[in-house]
Amino acid sequence: MKEKRRQNLWLPALRAAFPYTVPIFAGFWFMGLAYGLLMSKEGFAFYWPMLMAMTVFSGSVEFVAVKLLVGPFNLVQSFVITLFICARHLFYGISMLDRFRGMGWKKIPLIYGMCDETFSINYTTRVPVGVDRGLFMLWVTILDYVYWVTGAALGGLVGPVLSFSTKGLDFVMTAMFVVIYVEQWLKERNHWGSVLGICLAILFLLIFGKDRFVVPTMFAMLVCFMGVRQKIEIKEEKQ
Repeated sequence: MKEKRRQNLWLPALRAAFPYTVPIFAGFWFMGLAYGLLMSKEGFAFYWPMLMAMTVFSGSVEFVAVKLLVGPFNLVQSFVITLFICARHLFYGISMLDRFRGMGWKKIPLIYGMCDETFSINYTTRVPVGVDRGLFMLWVTILDYVYWVTGAALGGLVGPVLSFSTKGLDFVMTAMFVVIYVEQWLKERNHWGSVLGICLAILFLLIFGKDRFVVPTMFAMLVCFMGVRQKIEIKEEKQ
């Protein structure tokens, strides 16, 4: 009886989570395929892209790691580059503290598997009534993880026999984030947060340049949102 009840919780959560991950499936398979091809081009065996995807699970770092692995190894430089690229996850983690509370064992895979796309869905999506919230978030995390690992594995397998230019494929991820942003805009009662985020991003882009503006922007957004959060929540409760 307990096993049947558990199955009844898992399946509705999977059905609810899967449609939200379909755009990520397309993006991750394209990018994972490009990553696998790049690893193959640099002389790595077919299984390395899959192993890197399973253990590192950070697309940006994995692409950078290809150059770090084939060049002279510098431990300090590699650590600093990786930390800088992934620093935005600190802010993701802070934002998810309340949502991960009381998750039990599910908290470990949720933390390990949290990437930009998974965070966007789990943070903004309203889980359907009757669906377990923890299992919904866990399925989103698992599906996105599987998409990326299988895409990278496929790229590693076909890399030795297939060759084509991957230029422009990275725009798939940009397009996907634009869609997520638009969907969030349509769900909002007011758009002050979305407008503030765009303005801060443009400001720090002009100040720091395209390669260094992400972390300062995230920090500024965190400070601004924490400063006005209570006032906004009180205002929305009165509406």
